[in-house]
Amino acid sequence: MMMMKRAASTAVRSLTSSISTTTTLSSSSTFTRNLHASGGKKKIVGVFYKANEYASLNPNFVGCVEGALGIREWLESQGHEYIVTDDKEGPDSVLEKHLPDLHVLISTPFHPAYVTAERIKKAKNLELLLTAGIGSDHVDLNAAAAAGLTVAEVTGSNVVSVAEDELLRILILVRNFLPGYHQAVSGEWNVAGIAHRAYDLEGKTIGTVGAGRIGRLLLQRLKPFNCNLLYHDRLKLDSELENQLGAKFEEDLDAMLPKCDVVVINMPLTDKTRGLFDKNRIAKCKKGVLIVNNARGAIMDTQAVADASASGHIAGYGGDVWFPQPAPKDHPWRYMPNHAMTPHISGTTIDAQLRYAAGVKDMLERYFKGEDFPEQHYIVKEGQLASQYR
Repeated sequence: MMMMKRAASTAVRSLTSSISTTTTLSSSSTFTRNLHASGGKKKIVGVFYKANEYASLNPNFVGCVEGALGIREWLESQGHEYIVTDDKEGPDSVLEKHLPDLHVLISTPFHPAYVTAERIKKAKNLELLLTAGIGSDHVDLNAAAAAGLTVAEVTGSNVVSVAEDELLRILILVRNFLPGYHQAVSGEWNVAGIAHRAYDLEGKTIGTVGAGRIGRLLLQRLKPFNCNLLYHDRLKLDSELENQLGAKFEEDLDAMLPKCDVVVINMPLTDKTRGLFDKNRIAKCKKGVLIVNNARGAIMDTQAVADASASGHIAGYGGDVWFPQPAPKDHPWRYMPNHAMTPHISGTTIDAQLRYAAGVKDMLERYFKGEDFPEQHYIVKEGQLASQYR
């Protein structure tokens, strides 16, 4: 436990140090809802998942309702009101009750508070939307931009966590691990039931759709496995980085897909990527492809994935993102053959929680002082969406 505490403290110090040394800009936007101009005490609402009986098992479990990002005492000592809840859906939810007079809304991708255009209209005092983590697609970004809101997230806070999880899922699917585990817990012993579709990762072609922070970390971690690495992205990496990663650029997504034994989704959910992997695009993949998606569930056509898994065109599908979230009990991905799905957990390890909690605190401090955030954290600023969401 002491080792965990020391690691946690190191993670917080590291992130806080890197944030504090980032150059800040002094200009403020007149387009926003007076983001940096309205002083006084603020009402801040945080929407997180409940930990219940697990809350007391780890003092660094800050990403839940009970942990409240570890900032309650700090906020309340300055006179701000801090409401934390997991109740986010419907007209009678706690979130809906506080919409009319909140100033800041903090949410996470793991238990997202869906901020629609209608909710933005109701939130007359809302100035700032913060994502504790990475991925702000739970917000109607166009409506937020039109309303003059600022949307920001803690860029980089959990990229290592997600990349490690992707590698884990690739290995689980390639080695056909899950049937073996189920045999172990059910008292069976049938080696053939596992071995007939278990392979080595070495020599396989892995393609990442998106080579941003997470995609590059995944390629870096795959290199020692001696795979054939491909990537598709809006922008080509520089040649030196390509050589370091051992990855080849594929400009045409549809030309890359038939080459891949494993396809990993590493792109944000935008108007352009929503439903990108529909029935027709999945058909372009190699028969027997394995797909890992820790990006966003809505990038995939839900029923198309389920149908392709049932037919065997997709030999295995793994990931931790669904749409909507939490996923309903009748979501078809729960019942697909050969899947490795979990709730949205990859980016909310304890280490990641400490990093994104520190990042949220840093941005709130800047917000109270009227300072700008590190530029890379902005998703919507002064009516403009970040480039990846355009």
